[in-house]
Amino acid sequence: MIRLAFAPADLAGVRFAHSPMAEVIASSVALTKPDQFWMYASWRAQVRPVLAAARLETFLAVVARRQGWVPDFLSPVPATARPLLRDELAMIAQTPLDQVAWEVAYAWRGVPDVPPVIARFERDPAGGLAVLLREIRRYFELALAPYWPRLRAAAEAEIAHRARAATEHGPRALIRDLHPSLSWDETALRIGHGGGEVDFGLDGHGLALLPSGFAGPKVFTVTETAQGRALWYPPRGYGALWDGTARSEPTAALAALLGPTRAAVLTLLAVPHSTGEVAAALGLAAATASHHLTTLRDAGLIAGSRVGRKLEYLRTGLGEQLGGGAG
Repeated sequence: MIRLAFAPADLAGVRFAHSPMAEVIASSVALTKPDQFWMYASWRAQVRPVLAAARLETFLAVVARRQGWVPDFLSPVPATARPLLRDELAMIAQTPLDQVAWEVAYAWRGVPDVPPVIARFERDPAGGLAVLLREIRRYFELALAPYWPRLRAAAEAEIAHRARAATEHGPRALIRDLHPSLSWDETALRIGHGGGEVDFGLDGHGLALLPSGFAGPKVFTVTETAQGRALWYPPRGYGALWDGTARSEPTAALAALLGPTRAAVLTLLAVPHSTGEVAAALGLAAATASHHLTTLRDAGLIAGSRVGRKLEYLRTGLGEQLGGGAG
């Protein structure tokens, strides 16, 4: 078990982000361990042929080994809440080359026959890293980009849910009930069950919580990097991403209660949207969208908050209950 100690002020340093590299690493685990990550069977069936044709030998050797540890430098803690892949690859490219060489070698420790693409990192870490970065981009294009809207939407809905919970119940709600394998006792976050206890502290760093659609049933334990600390975990309802039950349309019961358009607006607002975004998503005139938003707000089902110059709306706890967690 890992125990992550929290000082009284550490809750203020908890933030959320959706990381492309977290999805890259987590999906590579799902790709190579079908027995543990059975819920991604349809995704594996779709991407394996195209990945085989792409011949991503360095990526597969460094990142997607069936057995082994993934180098820490490949999972930088994102500096922003919505980093792009190119942002994170730029951070990885700045890793000291001696660290790159050591971590890649460490991942293959004890293996008698190291493949040539791994041996290259010892004699030419800059060249090996350049190939690895290029293959990560290609892997993302083939295996993740076609599914990125649903992955991003799941993360956005999870982050919105946590923000709403913190607003209504206080900052401790940010990390309460994140995952069955996590327990929170007001002084520490415990990860896993049984065994000896390994203690970590935030040591003045913030903690980035990274919902990942490919985390599956697992929590990826604390990442410690120069950029801070991070924990990857599956967002609520991640299984529906792949089994076809993800719901973006309002239920018949909700439509009967609120009317079809207003029900569609409430369903959409599992994730924050502005008036213009609601209008565009549902094909409404701006005035019509504004009218429905005002009605839902006055009923206590949604609330607005200003983000920069934009006013965004999100379901309240009552709206979440009525919407049945849709989205």
